[in-house]
Amino acid sequence: MSEQARRRPHKPYRRPQKDPVRMLAFEALRAVDERDAYANLVLPPLLRKAREKEGPEKFDGRDAALATELVYGTLRRQGTYDAIISACIDRPLREVDPPVLDVLSLGAHQLLGTRIPTHAAVSASVELARVVLGDGRAKFVNAVLRKISQQDLDAWVEQVAPPYDEDAEDHLAVVHSHPRWVVSALWDSLGGGRAGIEDLLEADNERPEVTLVARPGRSTTEELAAATETLPGRWSPYALRMAEGGEPGAIEAVKEGRAGVQDEGSQLVAIALANAPLEGSDSRWLDGCAGPGGKAALLGALAAERGAFLLASEKQPHRARLVERALAGNPGPYQVIAADGTRPPWRPGSFDRVLVDVPCSGLGALRRRPEARWRRRPEDLDGFAPLQRALLTEALSAVRVGGIVGYATCSPHLAETRVVVDDVLKKTGGAELIDARPLLPGVPALGDGPDVQLWPHLHGTDAMYLALLRRTA
Repeated sequence: MSEQARRRPHKPYRRPQKDPVRMLAFEALRAVDERDAYANLVLPPLLRKAREKEGPEKFDGRDAALATELVYGTLRRQGTYDAIISACIDRPLREVDPPVLDVLSLGAHQLLGTRIPTHAAVSASVELARVVLGDGRAKFVNAVLRKISQQDLDAWVEQVAPPYDEDAEDHLAVVHSHPRWVVSALWDSLGGGRAGIEDLLEADNERPEVTLVARPGRSTTEELAAATETLPGRWSPYALRMAEGGEPGAIEAVKEGRAGVQDEGSQLVAIALANAPLEGSDSRWLDGCAGPGGKAALLGALAAERGAFLLASEKQPHRARLVERALAGNPGPYQVIAADGTRPPWRPGSFDRVLVDVPCSGLGALRRRPEARWRRRPEDLDGFAPLQRALLTEALSAVRVGGIVGYATCSPHLAETRVVVDDVLKKTGGAELIDARPLLPGVPALGDGPDVQLWPHLHGTDAMYLALLRRTA
């Protein structure tokens, strides 16, 4: 060792400082990656734990809001950030350890997707890396983030996305952070045109509003509006949109189950089925895929106003318990059972109105579950297809002649919507489509009918699909 090196003072070791906000965001991303968890289920307990551990002075509402933004923003823009990170490293992205990639993605989002100053975004991310990855890999994180910080998001996207004219779907996939196959499927469902698909993909990357439902006969929109800052719903007479930062769980009517959190598209599906014209008996209703209970609770309240009985059926026992909780206190007669809608315990022709909101890919709710876009695969549709057809077939069997079936999905994918309905109609016969559009009064851009497809960018709802069928024989 040289004399100069011997005389140079050693830099004292500094213990890395834990930042509770970024630690929480990192833990949430690891849970999504490792356990296939959903952020909307992982975040609330992590936020509670942080408040209890740090205290309200050190972890307040602004900290919770930042942690939430870091998690959801990183997940929504994951595809774009992956492309940018790939341009800044000397190895394939798949060779980067997942925890390292999570720290890099969190850092990229702070640099490119928030107003956090560059130096703070880099230093906070490097400090997080020191805590969770160690000093060696923190140096790698530092080097990559400094490269990313040299350009803004628009400049990076222009660099890493292929030109639209050369590969339109791949361009949109990188720019708007959706898998290519999802871009293609959504584009097909929209029916073409660049403006529409760009508006839809961008809407998927916006934070959705929290929408409340005042369950008729149990609460009112006036009661909810008096309890918290809200805006009127756009389309549903029972809907209110909460102001940003509002806490629905603090509202007395929500605590008591007289109101709930429910997307307006989901409300419209239940309302349309309940209001479809029907001759003869209207006393027995069925929700054949009732979990977790939002539509069942609204249907139960609407049925109660007419003295009708609602049977809410859900295959999974734990989800059936959620339905019981949602319906508890319903003013009219109802029953919740755990049963398989493809092998139902009820007799054919037992019901006047039937709803089947079938299991699906969930591509219509990517605003709320951004991680689903990276988790789903095209082949998943093959797994849903037989179940969707079987549930609709049994629903048509369950309704009496002249009765109404509502087939709904939270997916706009044609293979889960019109293709299923057309196939079942051809195979079973004895049923006809009725025009659902008049049952959504005031809602624009509902297409040529007779079915209805709602869209985030056009209606501010999840991309709910509804077809109404009348049994004729």
